[in-house]
Amino acid sequence: MIYSTELFDKAREIIDERRRRAEERTSLRLNAFEKAEPRYRALKQEMIDSVRDALSSVNMDRESAEKNLIRQRERNLNAQREIKALLRAHGLPEDHLETKYTCPKCGDTGSVGIELCSCFTELLQKLAFEEANQKSPLRFSTFADFRLDYYPDTPDPALECSPRAWMENILNVCKEYAADFDTNSQNLFMFGETGLGKTHLSLAIAGEVIKKGYKVIYNSAQNIFSELQKEYFGKTDSRGRFESMVLECDLLILDDLGAEFSTQFTDAALYNIINTRINMRLPTIINSNLSTKGIEERYSRRISSRLIGEYLGLRFVGGDIRQLKSDE
Repeated sequence: MIYSTELFDKAREIIDERRRRAEERTSLRLNAFEKAEPRYRALKQEMIDSVRDALSSVNMDRESAEKNLIRQRERNLNAQREIKALLRAHGLPEDHLETKYTCPKCGDTGSVGIELCSCFTELLQKLAFEEANQKSPLRFSTFADFRLDYYPDTPDPALECSPRAWMENILNVCKEYAADFDTNSQNLFMFGETGLGKTHLSLAIAGEVIKKGYKVIYNSAQNIFSELQKEYFGKTDSRGRFESMVLECDLLILDDLGAEFSTQFTDAALYNIINTRINMRLPTIINSNLSTKGIEERYSRRISSRLIGEYLGLRFVGGDIRQLKSDE
């Protein structure tokens, strides 16, 4: 994936700050221990002197050099052992004075040799996904604040139960989906009239999945198609980065499908998203005010057949929750 200079700079600042803070914490522990244990400073100097004296071996004959190296090594190890004993005497772990970096592999430098460390590339990905999701004006909702009392509790003959019972089942499906989520999870198609909770539950799923460390893209269909179009026609410097994230993220949530302005580009982009992610076996959640019949009428058969055939349909029922909330 290609990243902008701005993202690289931001990642570098974060990595550098991690290292600075780790070393600052170590310095504070060292200073505190030196004050509590006067013997520590002399032992630390003993270790430094042993290294210095070991370097003098280069001016000795081979036999003398080998003896000196053994002597200085033992001298250094004795000092280390005494320091560990002092730490234990003060009730501290033996590694108390070592620097605890966020990434032990690179010591919070962001690189291992001439290669970028995996921590740096993971941070770049995280920042890129955060940047993509910032374009969504929506905040994460939770399952806990999804209120079933907004749905009628009277039986509906068409449902063979009440809308409340129907939506309680959908709520449980969404909870289980989030709890068991992995990149092999199935696709979901949430459909129904506006204001029935599709956005709320898909956001709740997104929040839980993100907590697990998965990479999620959540945005309206219109915003995603707009970004893809700007990228395609070179109106941004992302050079395909946004399309890569949309196609390759662990979970894509496409909100309000059908509200976008339909063009040849948006139809092609939608087909590419659906088809590519099915082939890559990556889960997608699509929300729409359109019914399955509406999907068939609006989109080409190659889109509607995949959306209806490859997605678990969740039909949302009831009255407009937004209106009910505004009337409270």
